[in-house]
Amino acid sequence: MGACAGVVPKGDLSTVASVDLSRYVGTWYEIARLPMWFQRHCVDSRAIYSSRPDGLVGVHNECVTESGGVEQAEGVATVVDPKTNARLMVAFDNWFARLFGSSREGNYWILDLDPEYRTAMVGTPDRRYLWILSRTPQLEDSTYQRVVERARQLGYPVSDLIKARRAASS
Repeated sequence: MGACAGVVPKGDLSTVASVDLSRYVGTWYEIARLPMWFQRHCVDSRAIYSSRPDGLVGVHNECVTESGGVEQAEGVATVVDPKTNARLMVAFDNWFARLFGSSREGNYWILDLDPEYRTAMVGTPDRRYLWILSRTPQLEDSTYQRVVERARQLGYPVSDLIKARRAASS
């Protein structure tokens, strides 16, 4: 029983208290992620978020594959919790559209965000998907370990995390 101390029960998951979306938009580099079929060939990924005139958030995801190719996906994020802006529903207009089912609770939860908006941890409430993100292509190991520990406390299978392998152009 002692090994479970500090771990959030599977059903309970909280996001950060508040997200200023005007500060959150911009480029985020994937530092690590849980395995997922749609990124199975990606070795270096990033997401670029943008403010849209309609109040939604534009999403541009791209990854460099093992073979050196680039895969891209365009989408839109809608805030589903306007009190915090920390829960969003992301929908893609291509094959990514089938990734997540519709949910009123959202499929993009901001679970950890440093005060300077330099690092973030994003996941899904079912704990199947998790990304550790940084504004820079590299992250200090102490910061990475802090975020991984937070993910462990939230009940994510951190032993399965896959670290990004930066492409030469990143």
